[in-house]
Amino acid sequence: MDADAIIVGAGVVGLACARELAARHHQVILIERHERFGVEASSRNSEVVHAGIYYPAGTLKATLCARGNRSLYAWCAAHDVPHRRVGKLVVAAAAAEEVHLETILRQARENGVETLRAISAHEARAIEPHVRATAAIWSPDSGIVDSHVLMASLLADAAARGCTVAWRHAVVGVDPINGGYRVAAESGSGERADVSARWVVNSAGLEADAVAAMAGFDVEACGYRLHYARGHYFRVHPRKGGLASHLIYPVPDRAGLGIHVTVDLAGGIRLGPDVEYLSERVQDYRVVAVLREKFYAAAARYLDGLEPHDLAPDLAGIRPKLQGPGEGFRDFVVREEVGRGRPGWVNLVGIESPGLTCALEIGAMVGDLLESAA
Repeated sequence: MDADAIIVGAGVVGLACARELAARHHQVILIERHERFGVEASSRNSEVVHAGIYYPAGTLKATLCARGNRSLYAWCAAHDVPHRRVGKLVVAAAAAEEVHLETILRQARENGVETLRAISAHEARAIEPHVRATAAIWSPDSGIVDSHVLMASLLADAAARGCTVAWRHAVVGVDPINGGYRVAAESGSGERADVSARWVVNSAGLEADAVAAMAGFDVEACGYRLHYARGHYFRVHPRKGGLASHLIYPVPDRAGLGIHVTVDLAGGIRLGPDVEYLSERVQDYRVVAVLREKFYAAAARYLDGLEPHDLAPDLAGIRPKLQGPGEGFRDFVVREEVGRGRPGWVNLVGIESPGLTCALEIGAMVGDLLESAA
């Protein structure tokens, strides 16, 4: 065997898995098709540290997020990763929406998040003078993190513990072998390399279903088929930099958490993301200016002082969603596949938000799954 474990994908979750297994004294090879880490979903998001308040109790998204909120802050403090616990307002822009705040508060408490509290419109204005709300929830443990520095810190820790990284290599084939798996990877120049390990962690993000299919999984039967959902962001002009200093979210809708206000560590403000399911599996990151009115209208419901000309197209990200348009909640897939005849293979599928917050906890869970199956 070339290694104990092969990790496919160097996004934040793959890096966390590599670091975790290396910290447990396993020999790890990390395979990434791009020339650097976090090129796709991990670097195209809101960089929010979530508190774990929205997700159904008992789900991985709920339990891993609540724990991940604590472990991520601890990691950032210990490894000098820029972050700030700025806090978040979830606002009812009209009295009819206040019932949704009650549901959110109840869900958060079921998830063990005890720091949330309901506040009045007056209290919300005291926190954010430009917010427009009839009532709100205050989440003091929500925050922001520099995702690039976070990923660099995970990679540095993994490398210091002996993890090897194969950059610019795409996985093109998987074969079960005696006691493990042989993974074929192809470089950008077409050179092929085969590596073998007793364990494989499929953390391929947007291509996690494709990698699972290479290993012989029927992704339709398993429920692993991914849908690409693009989220756009608009940047608020610096002249309106005083409009917000905290995260501000509307009440969620069926499609997601809604177009919200995020702040970054440099003091800038962004709006987004929205949700646009793509009809084709293409990584198209365009943000067209015609969306400006949509973003303005969404944010102006709960934020005073914003004008359409204050908004400029910013970045876009694509989320690997298990649920299709109009479908209900789907949890993360974090599964060791001995039950499907693939012992030592872990599929991580549908790792979207709050995957950044959960990354360290997913890594720990993967380590436990593999060691218990050994």
